[in-house]
Amino acid sequence: MTAWPSNQPPERRVSAEQRQVWRERFGESDRAAGIEVTDDFERFNQIDDMFTRAFWDDSVRSKHTDGFFASYRMKAAPRRGEGFSLKDFALRNAAWAVSDMVSERAGAEGKREGFQSAIELTTQVADEQLDIEDPPAFSREIKEIAKMFGADLVGICEHDERWLYSARVDTRDFSEHENKLPDAITHVIVLGHSMDRELVDTYPSALAGVSTGLEYSHEAAIVIQLASYIRNLGYEAIPSMNDTGLVIPLAVKAGLGEYGRNQMVITPEYGPRLRFSKIFTSLPLIHDRPNDKGIKSYCNICTKCADQCPPKALPFGPPEDAPKNRSTIRGVKKWSADCEKCFSYWAKLKSDCAICMRVCPFNRDYVSWTDRLWRSLATSRFRKLALQWDRRFPNGKRQKPGDWWARLAGNFRSQ
Repeated sequence: MTAWPSNQPPERRVSAEQRQVWRERFGESDRAAGIEVTDDFERFNQIDDMFTRAFWDDSVRSKHTDGFFASYRMKAAPRRGEGFSLKDFALRNAAWAVSDMVSERAGAEGKREGFQSAIELTTQVADEQLDIEDPPAFSREIKEIAKMFGADLVGICEHDERWLYSARVDTRDFSEHENKLPDAITHVIVLGHSMDRELVDTYPSALAGVSTGLEYSHEAAIVIQLASYIRNLGYEAIPSMNDTGLVIPLAVKAGLGEYGRNQMVITPEYGPRLRFSKIFTSLPLIHDRPNDKGIKSYCNICTKCADQCPPKALPFGPPEDAPKNRSTIRGVKKWSADCEKCFSYWAKLKSDCAICMRVCPFNRDYVSWTDRLWRSLATSRFRKLALQWDRRFPNGKRQKPGDWWARLAGNFRSQ
């Protein structure tokens, strides 16, 4: 038994009757997605998110965590040599600029849009509603429009309130506030945004953080544009990034990938090298089916991410339903990181780490036939052969940030 208190106030805890309703409604799709929900399931409270705890929880907050957040303002960015130079921090922080503009605009109201609060649109839901006679065809069309706006992957799942945060956070005083969506919401459109592999290969470094900031800025624009289009058609659409609810189970249920030992959704196209956003909508869509792509089966025999995690925050054994600390959702049997160890390492770096993303054997471009052959083996009954292949010819070796800058200069000179 765990010693810390439940992350839910008594009035928000899930009743046995509600759990039974969810089992009957979502049991089949849970099994298809490889999601195992137990009898002590509770919706996650956003106030227990590790990044949020770093502001109010004295057991987490430190001079290092304060320094981590301060480093996203140049006057507080440290200088520690290659990968953490003035240029590295300047480029990383610039990559976040569009996302920052969105997240900061309602700060006076305690809303950090895209992170602790849903993005609010000026586009109103149109009075005239498009008559959608063929939902399957329209679902395909909306995916193509999402890709036109810039999404790399798109999937659709049914709205599942289990993954909504039980409360959102007011960033003025870190108090809890109601987190409720319109009753009309029926589906979630999940968008995947691929990260630049050359930048990812320089993790850990401030330069590598450019790959994260770029995609947060890209996805902010994409979800706003797609949600505005849907609202112009007369349907509800709530654009969302890290706010409102957990995106990982939604991405898995939308058929985009499988949950891996490294705590990420691993996709056949990009491996774990994605950020995800989502749009909650009332559009009458056809949701995608999750399926076993063989990725989780490979993670069952591979511990490369855990082996190379500097703070040893990743699990080595099979999935469990015992939470590591209050930043772990309760009642889901899965691989769970020790988020406190993980974020403490980020804080000391003054940038995100993501070594687990870089070294993941699925972190490949799949342009070469050898990468495609490796994937075919890894997702088949020959996965042990793929494991030996990666051990003999390891994927995801760290690249020097200086080499990235040199290639940039070389590209400029060659033009």
